[in-house]
Amino acid sequence: MNVSLTPELERFVGEKVESGLYNNASEVVREGLRLLKEHDEVRLRWREQIERGWQEAQAGRVVDGPVAMARIKQRVTARSKKRT
Repeated sequence: MNVSLTPELERFVGEKVESGLYNNASEVVREGLRLLKEHDEVRLRWREQIERGWQEAQAGRVVDGPVAMARIKQRVTARSKKRT
């Protein structure tokens, strides 16, 4: 597979190799693609959560804002106590 990069990206890849963190340009590209894949998976999970929330709201299963904030504060307080 051949990939064409802009001069700016080519310099970036070269700098990464020169830094000693990567042995060659292929390693840099593989790492970038791995991170892109990870990013896409996170974004997909967010979209699924948003869709689930939207469906819940459309079905009338919602929580009043102050009630939701009180629940969140309780969780934060409980987690803070566990850490200490």
